[in-house]
Amino acid sequence: DYTGYDGRDVWGFIHDRIGFHEEEALLEDEYDADCWKADFNKAVSGLHAMVSAQVVRTMIEKLQDTGELDPESYQWTDPVEEYERRLGANGETPEAVENMYFTMMLLLSGVRAARERLLQDCDSGSIGDEETCETLRSILTHPLMDDPSIDAASRRLKNHALQDSNNLWEARMRTRDLMRIMNCVQCNKCRFHGKISTLGLSTALQLTLGNQGTGGDVADIKRV
Repeated sequence: DYTGYDGRDVWGFIHDRIGFHEEEALLEDEYDADCWKADFNKAVSGLHAMVSAQVVRTMIEKLQDTGELDPESYQWTDPVEEYERRLGANGETPEAVENMYFTMMLLLSGVRAARERLLQDCDSGSIGDEETCETLRSILTHPLMDDPSIDAASRRLKNHALQDSNNLWEARMRTRDLMRIMNCVQCNKCRFHGKISTLGLSTALQLTLGNQGTGGDVADIKRV
């Protein structure tokens, strides 16, 4: 549901203070420098882009339901304009869509790594009701989950992490900061959505990296 909430201050803090910017290579290219910190920035930017895409989609749905968005109630009322601003090639973050694909590949790789455990939990009744399990099974058994191309992002991140495995604790600390900052979101729906999205990305990062960059154990996922 489109809430019209303005979360730019929270996202500004995330990009400026939780993202990595200290190294010279990151100053030149914060998303595609040859290091895992750039991959982290890219994943966080992709998360932001996913939220932006959902905002635009819910704007369209709201317009279809009501016919208009009252400018007295909503700061943004034109979904095309918002798409261009948030996700367009000439918008505020020209790399937004590319980064969103990167994050989606990380999430898909994480889901595939946990697939057998999730299927076992469905069979044992540990996950929700039967309808929920059927929906989850349809995702876990989709042909896309076996497409090797979805490993591109996790492979890149892992290769970079292995070159600097002693400093991966910084990624864990920044991920915790990312979870905490969601408490500053004033909209209840947006806060809940942000925490769920961040938890998903954090879990995918754990499964990709583990403690030393070699990957995590799906049977022993640590808290963020």
